[in-house]
Amino acid sequence: MNQQVNIDELEVGFDIPAAIGMSEDEIQTPCLVLDLDALERNIKKMGDWAKEHGVRHRVHGKMHKSVDVAKLQESLGGSCGVCCQKVSEAEVFARGGIKDVLVSNQVRDPAKIDRLARLPKLGARTIVCVDDVENVADLSAGAQKHGTEIECLVEIDCGAGRCGVTTTPAVIEIAKAIDAAPGLKFSGIQAYQGAMQHIDSYDERKAKIDTAVAMVRDAVDGLKAEGLECDIVGGGGTGSYYFEGTSGVYNELQCGSYAFMDADYGRILDKDGKRIDQGEWENALFILTSVMSHAKSDKAIVDAGLKAQSVDSGLPTVFGRDDVKYIKCSDEHGVVEDGQGVLKANDKLRLVPGHCDPTCNVHDWYVGVRGGKVETLWPVSARGKAY
Repeated sequence: MNQQVNIDELEVGFDIPAAIGMSEDEIQTPCLVLDLDALERNIKKMGDWAKEHGVRHRVHGKMHKSVDVAKLQESLGGSCGVCCQKVSEAEVFARGGIKDVLVSNQVRDPAKIDRLARLPKLGARTIVCVDDVENVADLSAGAQKHGTEIECLVEIDCGAGRCGVTTTPAVIEIAKAIDAAPGLKFSGIQAYQGAMQHIDSYDERKAKIDTAVAMVRDAVDGLKAEGLECDIVGGGGTGSYYFEGTSGVYNELQCGSYAFMDADYGRILDKDGKRIDQGEWENALFILTSVMSHAKSDKAIVDAGLKAQSVDSGLPTVFGRDDVKYIKCSDEHGVVEDGQGVLKANDKLRLVPGHCDPTCNVHDWYVGVRGGKVETLWPVSARGKAY
C-alpha cells in the first residue's frame, strides 16, 4: 500500500471503508476497526513496563503490518524499532521511516539477501538472524557489494522446534564467523519461544521460559569467554514478556499482539488465574460486521466470513455481548446464533478475531475510531509482503 496515497481522492465503499468524521454506524463492512483509546493505553502500558524493568521493546511489525501503528508505538511506547519476518516487510518499515529494523528470521535466497543489504541505504539499522554458518559468507558478500553493514543475531532454538541452533558451541561457531566476516557485525542472540505463548497456564509458560533462559544464559557466558559481547539478547512475546524481561539475561522484548489483543491470546491466564484480556490488556482491534439477513429466526447472517479473517486459532467472539454468538463461517458469510431474536438487518457487531496477525493481512485499511467517530484511516502498509 502506497503511504503517499491521498485519502481525500478515495471513494468510501470502493477504495476505503470510511471517511474521517463519519459515525461508526456509517462505516462500510466488513472492515478492521481500531479503538484508538484502548490501543493507546495498551501501547503506553507496555512501554512503561519495559522502561521500568530496564529493557528495550522492539515491536513486532508482522502483527499489524502498519507503519502508522509502528510509529505510534515508537512515539507513545518508546519502542526502539521493529522486528519483521520477511525482507519485503522490513523494507516497507524502512521506507516508512523506521530507523531500526530486525528481520527475526533467516534470509538465504540471493535476491532477498541483495535487498536486505540495500536496507541500510534507506537509513535503517539492519539486523538479521543466522542459524547456519554457511549463510555468513552470502550475507557478507551482499553487504560488501552495496557497501553497507548488516548486523547479525545468532538464533537459538529454545523450544519452538523451528529455526535456530541448540548448543552453545554452535552459537559460538556462527558468532565467530560473523565477527570475522567483512560487512557484518555480530550483535547478539535471538531466542524467542513461540511455541509456548498460547499455553493457558501461567506456571506452564514459566517452566518453558525457565528452560529457554538457561540456554540463553549459557550461550551469553560462552560468547563472553570468547570476547564476544551481545548488544541484543532478544525474545519475549505477549504471553511471556514478564519472564524474559525480569530474567537478567534478555535485554530486548519482541511483543506484538498486546497492542491489539485477539481472542486466542485473550484466553491465556495471568499469575492470578485471570484472562489477560480482562485486565492486563484491552481489546483494541475488531472486525466490524453487519447483519445482512435474518431469514432464519434463530440466527443472523453477517458479512464477515472467511475472506475477512483468519480462523486458524478459532472463531471470533462477539465483543461486549453474551446474548449472541458467532458459530460458523463460509467464504462471505458468518453465522451468529441469535436464539432470542435480538438482532435485525443492518445491525453492526464488533468481532474480536481469533488470530490478529493473519486477519490484518487480508485487509487494506484500519479505521481508527474514538468516541464513536472515525478519527483516522491507516493503510495496512505491508499487506501481502510475504517475500
